[in-house]
Amino acid sequence: MAAVRGAGRMTAQSGQSAGRPYRTTYIDGNVVRHIETVPAVKEQPKRELSSETRRNREKALHMTLAYVMFLTAAAAASVFLCVQYLQLQAMGTTYRKQIANLESTLNTARTANDNTYEEAMSSVNMERIKEIAVHDLGMTYADQGQVITYNSQDGDYIRQYAEIPPG
Repeated sequence: MAAVRGAGRMTAQSGQSAGRPYRTTYIDGNVVRHIETVPAVKEQPKRELSSETRRNREKALHMTLAYVMFLTAAAAASVFLCVQYLQLQAMGTTYRKQIANLESTLNTARTANDNTYEEAMSSVNMERIKEIAVHDLGMTYADQGQVITYNSQDGDYIRQYAEIPPG
């Protein structure tokens, strides 16, 4: 049993002592030397199984045709359900992407509509329209007896199907 000594070296030696195998590791360096002995793993001899234990193990390993068919059907159902689940996940992802694209398109259309509306409103000069209506077209403001007020249940949109009778 020889160990190589030197600064920072590590060596392992095997041998037999008192009937049991062991491995010793020597570590040299600037620290205190520790000797570690690790016993080898012994293999347990196989013992005889009782006949009842042997019968139970054989019964557990024995598969009938019906059991094999059941396991096959269960495995096929599991695979089918997994594939369906993955397809639903993919459809959900696709729908989320489509919704995001449609929302983006809607926002773009709203922005363009708002810009067009603002441009149209800024191009209209109400004073100029009033001047043309009063001076060029001869329009006048309504007098006290010409205005008829009533309550509408439909909101702000009215269809007139006949002349309004004078008040």
